[in-house]
Amino acid sequence: MKEVEIEKALQSKYPLPVALATSVDRKNRPNIITLAWYMQTSIKPLMFAISIAHSRYSYETILSSGEFCLVFPPAEWADAALFCGTKSGRDTDKFDATGLVPLKPSKIQSPLIEGANAGFECRLIAATPTGDHTIFVGKAVTAYMSDVQKPGLYLLDKGYKLGPVKTILPNK
Repeated sequence: MKEVEIEKALQSKYPLPVALATSVDRKNRPNIITLAWYMQTSIKPLMFAISIAHSRYSYETILSSGEFCLVFPPAEWADAALFCGTKSGRDTDKFDATGLVPLKPSKIQSPLIEGANAGFECRLIAATPTGDHTIFVGKAVTAYMSDVQKPGLYLLDKGYKLGPVKTILPNK
């Protein structure tokens, strides 16, 4: 190996799996953010960590609501995911704008999304500032999965190119 600029070395991390997180604001209006910085942090109990910039509207909504729904989108949602990751929910209803359909959750207020490969309703248990982002840790309180699993969505490079990566997927 040889020493290179940090930005150049970061390019080796792609592709990254993409998730969406939904949340609700103080008026119970839903919002969606696109995430490439997320991970499972525990099996028992099941927990996920998501990293969101302090400038994002979802940062405010997750802090105020104490919850989020983590959704694994199919690759066919690339355009909707790009929109949700580049537009603010402060002044845009991302469900209306993208045609994504919210589904009523069972244990929290943040909606699931119809047609997703999977969704996890999460209650916020920790928020840790890390530079210009905060890592939110949520405990999954219930999970949902589509009967038919479609290829997942990936961030293919730093230029916001989204698409599928060929994988072997189980059906059911």
